[in-house]
Amino acid sequence: MIAKSDQPIWAVGLMTGTVLDGNIDVALIKTDGERIADFGTYTLAPYPRSIRTLLEETLDQARVWNFTGPEPAIFREAEEALTRAQSAAVKDLVESYGLKMADIGVVGFHGQTVLHRAPQVGRPGQTRQLGDGELMHAILDTKIAYDFRSADMRAGGQGAPLSAAYHAALLRDADASGDTAVLNLGGVANVTWWDGKDDVVAFDTGPANAPLNDFIKSKGLGEMDRDGALARAGTVDEARLATLLQHPYLAKPYPKSLDRFDFGAAMADGMSAEDGAALLTAFTAAAVGKALDLLPHRPKRLVVSGGGRHNPTIMAMLASRAGIEAVPAEALGWKGDAVEAECFAFLAVRVLRGLPISFPTTTGVPQPMRGGRLAG
Repeated sequence: MIAKSDQPIWAVGLMTGTVLDGNIDVALIKTDGERIADFGTYTLAPYPRSIRTLLEETLDQARVWNFTGPEPAIFREAEEALTRAQSAAVKDLVESYGLKMADIGVVGFHGQTVLHRAPQVGRPGQTRQLGDGELMHAILDTKIAYDFRSADMRAGGQGAPLSAAYHAALLRDADASGDTAVLNLGGVANVTWWDGKDDVVAFDTGPANAPLNDFIKSKGLGEMDRDGALARAGTVDEARLATLLQHPYLAKPYPKSLDRFDFGAAMADGMSAEDGAALLTAFTAAAVGKALDLLPHRPKRLVVSGGGRHNPTIMAMLASRAGIEAVPAEALGWKGDAVEAECFAFLAVRVLRGLPISFPTTTGVPQPMRGGRLAG
């Protein structure tokens, strides 16, 4: 159903990444699904430890299941737990901003990706996000847009990345020359380039934080390479890096997408914590460089969002190994941690208004496509 009015409305967006950092990203923006009228507010709402443990186990079981046979029973348990936790996070954010749920036009509920398999020749892709839109609607009593990726994949698309429409809206007010692109460094890295007119290109460039975080955890050194300190202290094995950079994904033309586990910590097997961190960080940056070479026009500047922008070593390696000026999202006045959650608020309004959320040059669908399901 297309909303009759095209006035901007308040929308909440939710994102929980595949790195499982234990947080729910919640953002509130005011938008008509084309421009951003007000950037509202944003928060990180931590999951209880029990839900985080449950999600880690769910991801493990999802990889064993691999779209074959009945879904693991844990999916239902995890779905209800995360839906209730995320509903509470929405209500808390809205009320902390001095609004009521009745003021919110729609909530964009991405859900937790537990498995994503890109399409291959002769085999459509498959994706599974846990998130019960109907339950969230019952709890919050407002419209919920959810299941953003399935329709795209049924139509032959990659189902990812979906952030392109929002990134282009941000670029519209920042730089419409084609010389600036947006890079998101989450579990996986994805880039969006816009020519300032009709052409938006987006795809996953390679891994971002996922292999590095998994490697650091495997060494018992915490959750991540904080401030890039280990990578900075290490030495990049250039021969091993050159071999990794031969991976066919990196040269493959877009549209293309990745699962969080397509590139793993095993790339640094047998290495010290410092040298392994240096290698994985260099690989992420060099893969971005190869991706930029695939674009219709190589940008001169990358605006970086997502957790990876907090890592000074990866930001420095983007300059040295991807050959590009990289600036954090904050340099353009954006909230770098909020961009992905804001994106799903923006896409939720597009779902509500019947506007396309994916495109031939972003996910490879045959024509611009609507997507998402609406509860309420």
